[in-house]
Parts: sequence; structure tokens; C-alpha cells
Amino acid sequence: MTTPAEIQFKEVDLDAVATATGKVAVFIGPDGKLDAGARKVNTLTRKVLSRFVQSDAFEKMAMGDLTALAWPAGLAAQAVLVVKLGRRPSVQDARKAGAQLAKAQNGSDLLICAGSIAHADEIALGLALRAYTFDAHKTGEKKPAGDVTFMAANPEALAKRAAPMAAIAEGVFFTRDLTNEPANILTTHDFAARLAAMQELGLDVEILEEEELTKLGMRTLLAVGQGSISPSKVVVMSWNGGGDEAPFALVGKGVVFDTGGISIKPAGGMEDMTMDMGGAGVVAGVMRTVALRKARANVVGVVGIVENMPSGSATRPGDVIRSMKGDTIEVINTDAEGRMVLADVLWYTQERFKPKAMINLATLTGAMLVALGHENAGVFSNSDDLSGAFIKAAGTEGEGAWRMPMGPAYDELLKSRIADMKNVGGRFAGAITAAQFLQRFVKDDVPWCHLDIAGVASMKKETALAPAGATGWGVMALNRLIADKYET
Repeated sequence: MTTPAEIQFKEVDLDAVATATGKVAVFIGPDGKLDAGARKVNTLTRKVLSRFVQSDAFEKMAMGDLTALAWPAGLAAQAVLVVKLGRRPSVQDARKAGAQLAKAQNGSDLLICAGSIAHADEIALGLALRAYTFDAHKTGEKKPAGDVTFMAANPEALAKRAAPMAAIAEGVFFTRDLTNEPANILTTHDFAARLAAMQELGLDVEILEEEELTKLGMRTLLAVGQGSISPSKVVVMSWNGGGDEAPFALVGKGVVFDTGGISIKPAGGMEDMTMDMGGAGVVAGVMRTVALRKARANVVGVVGIVENMPSGSATRPGDVIRSMKGDTIEVINTDAEGRMVLADVLWYTQERFKPKAMINLATLTGAMLVALGHENAGVFSNSDDLSGAFIKAAGTEGEGAWRMPMGPAYDELLKSRIADMKNVGGRFAGAITAAQFLQRFVKDDVPWCHLDIAGVASMKKETALAPAGATGWGVMALNRLIADKYET
């Protein structure tokens, strides 16, 4: 997998600034005052920083923005990176600054004069996250990443604060790698194998094959994958870092490729459906993070891994399938397959683990994109407490999430003439009727959230902390939720 760059933390050594190669970064607050590191650079460069902070260019910079001053006299470095950031920045401004440094680094060594600036650990996290690149399938010589060194007033304390941040970055990278992988590489076999490899981190991982899924009665999940030569699987990942209490459960949709099945999608843009396993990817990233940081909580992640393909054995529109719960579902559209996968996995998770709360994630509906675009995931829930805690955690981590309505009136749209329900409710309120469908497989006493991440799992253009492609949205928010609400 892609691993975050190793960041070194060292004592402040101002004499090393003059001879540092690559690039040197300094932070200057909106008042233009220079700290010790910036003053050293200013002296060596014959007051170039003093002149810059008095310019219109510095005045127009927003908090967290960066300007590169190339080939400064008096330094061995090829550029001084001036970051506009106050001494006590917000977490989001600090991460933005780190991301800007990652973009400006561009393969060079980078010496960051952090001094005693607050949230230097968040700057390091922003830098690590934005430095991600997915080049596993590009040939030719790989460009070296360059070393990153923070010179800080108390490097030991900073390194200690940054350690759990490194676990978060690795979880996000794992999710991004999975979501970016093409479907001929990330087959159902390969996906399950990558999750099984996390046993080396202390996770208990169990792979349920089709024979076992048939015995369990997971007919709706199997119906989605029966048109593919790749076998369907369910993978259970358990982290037992708490006491004897019931676990917090995460459930993910893992459709490694979605053609739409017999209700086949248009050709244009179908290549993007390699990311339709994004929900399962987030679950995997969270499980990796909690294991790496040894969270004091019991967490279980359960993902349904299938491929939705058209063939002579594929499920047809009009078929009626009985779920593991026992409800019958009339399949109107085989492209509404994610909810069919989740129906059985949600029920299985509750029956086996009896979780204290449960959140599922899925790139579930195009309607979610219409409603919220790429700024927010949709949050649907039967619990004000759980949904409120998640939205608070998402806000803290800068990951957009918005609560959406649910209600019995929407159930009318799912009525079937020949079965207990249809798998789609028509054109209107599509994201909501999908959530209503899932709620039928959630027990009344289980606090539950459904996160529709169709608009946030992958982007055509870069975001604040990620290049174009998979974002890893949700790993940080769910890790925060676990730390705040479920750790002992």
C-alpha cells in the first residue's frame, strides 16, 4: 500500500538553515511579526521577508496560504516557502498550511521552521495527507518524495502528539488506495486478501465465502454478485481494545465494480464505478487506524464484497429475493444493488454482534449528488444522539456531513404488488427512499446511521487535503467519533 512519508522532528538549529538544501518553510502571522526561524531566514536573505510582509501580495494571502520565494540569496535552499499562519491557528488552517507545504515541496527536501507554533502536529497531518499519490500502475522511474524535517522547540512532545496522526494518515491512505484501484486489480479475492493481511496489526479477520453466505441465508447479497465470475464475500474485521462491552459496528458496501447489472449503466463515466466499494474502503481504513493507534474500544467492521455484472446468471428486474431477515424484495432495478448488499450485512451484524450502535457507509445513490453535491455526505439516522455525535465529529475533522430527513411517508414509495417491498422507490427522493429501505433491516433498539458518500468518496479535482481521485472521506470523522464516544 501507499505509505505516508516519514516526518522527522528535531531540535531548533538555526545555523542549519543556511546550509539546508531543497526548500525552507517559515510561518508568519497576519501581523507580519517574525519568529526566531523567520528572523534567521530574514537575516540570511538580506531582509527579504521584511520586505515581503509589507507587500500587497502578503496582505492578500488568506490564512494557511503559501508563497514561494525562489532562489534566495544567502541560502543554499532553492526556495523559501512563506506560510501565512498565526501563532495559534485553528486546526483546519493548520492542516491547510500543511497541505500547501506538501504541494510546494514537489520532491525536494523540506525543512520546516516550526518553532513553538501551535498545532504543528496538525500541520504535519495536513502535509502527510496531501502528499499522497497513487502511481502504482505508472511505469518508469518514480520521483523521490524528499525528506521532511520539522525543527521545533520541543520535538519530543511534538513527535508524541503526531504519532496518532500518523495512524490516521495510514488509514486514510489505505482507503484511498482501495478506492483508486481498478477493478481488474481489486477483485473480490484481492480485496478480501488485503483486509486479511491486517491481522498482522492485531485485527481478527474472518472471510465468509459463498458456501457460508448461502447457509446464512444472505440471498440479497448473493443475488447482486451472481452474474459475476468473481465470488461474493463478506469480511469481518474485529478490534477488541475495550472491555466486555458490545462493539460499535461499521458496515460497508463493497461493490468492486458496478455495471448496473441487467439494468446496465450508460457507457459514459462507467469507468468511475471502480469506486463503488468506497463504503467498504472507509470501513477498512477506520479499522486500520484504530488498530494502529491501539484504540481502547471494541469495534467491528463488516463489509460485503461483490461485483455487479450482467450475464446469463445475473439477477433480472422483476425477480423476487428473500433477505436473510426473511423479508421479500422485488427487484425493479438491478442498478440499485448496494442496498441489497447492505440489507443482509446489516442484519447479520446485528444478529451476530448485537452492537451498541451501528453506522453503514455506501456510495449508494446518484440522488445524493443531486441533493448535496460534493461538499457533504448525507446522514440518515434513527438516533438524534448518534447522528449528532457523528456530525460533530465530522465538523471537527473538516469532513462535510448533513442530516437528511426520513419518515413513514417515504415508505409508501417502496410498496410492491407482489413482495414485501421494492428495491427502488422511483425518481423522487431517491436517496431518502434508499435510506428507508435500509432502515427496514435495522432493529428498533439499535442506534443507526446510514452515510451516503456518493458525492464525497472520490473527486475529479483536488480537494484541500487530497489530490484528484479517492479522498478517504470518513476515516478521520469515524475515528474521532470512536475516540470521543466509545473509548474507555
